[in-house]
Amino acid sequence: MTYCVGLSLDDGLVFASDSRTNAGVDYVTTYSKMHVFTPSPDRLFVILSAGNLATTQEVINHIQRDLDYPTGGPNLANVRYLFEAAEYVGAVSLSVQKEHGNALAQSGVSGETTLLVGGQIAGQPHGLMMIYPQGNYITSSPETPYLQIGESKYGKPALDRIVHPGLSLNQGARLALVSLDATTRSNITVGPPFELATYEKDSFTVGCRCRYDADDTYLLKVRNAWNKGIQDAFQTLPKFPWEQTLGDSAQAQGR
Repeated sequence: MTYCVGLSLDDGLVFASDSRTNAGVDYVTTYSKMHVFTPSPDRLFVILSAGNLATTQEVINHIQRDLDYPTGGPNLANVRYLFEAAEYVGAVSLSVQKEHGNALAQSGVSGETTLLVGGQIAGQPHGLMMIYPQGNYITSSPETPYLQIGESKYGKPALDRIVHPGLSLNQGARLALVSLDATTRSNITVGPPFELATYEKDSFTVGCRCRYDADDTYLLKVRNAWNKGIQDAFQTLPKFPWEQTLGDSAQAQGR
């Protein structure tokens, strides 16, 4: 299983993904699910992937081939809008899935893949889109400035409570890391190494791309601080009315 999340903020974009592709009692593999494309100085795209690994690899290979050997059709170097990039990537993904779909279905294996595509083309705003296995897509919004793919439910509560477009890129990156770590706590099929990247709008370059292993010092600090903060918040929750009544009664009897 996989968990990837992207944040679309006023200042730019944040991308985060785990790297676990298979999990079991005695078999765990890792593979990067974050792919960065800078086909020209005026554009940048980041693609996160969740789903069948073979499908994902073939999709990424086709995207790179179309850049290396253009045929006159759409590719990431000539699309004019971010939604055109999403349409192109969705078409490549759907084509790959159709090519292998019947064979995989006969083996009882799903060939589906879901993708997050974010980035910017000069003269256009930055943005973030999720591409479904069927090739269609949705975009993030100011009301919901994040998108998730894969095992999303465990990392969602922190996002829903905290995220808003005005977060700084560093704040968004920390929140994405917390969301990833919360997911690993509840689902063993998601795990480190974690990859994290930020993109400042109009820069057309990745600001930072970090990798955090399970024993990384910073990751452990973030995890411990988050856990302690939750525990402290729980201890300060208001008491039930009957607890206060019982407390007042006990004090009165003590007098």
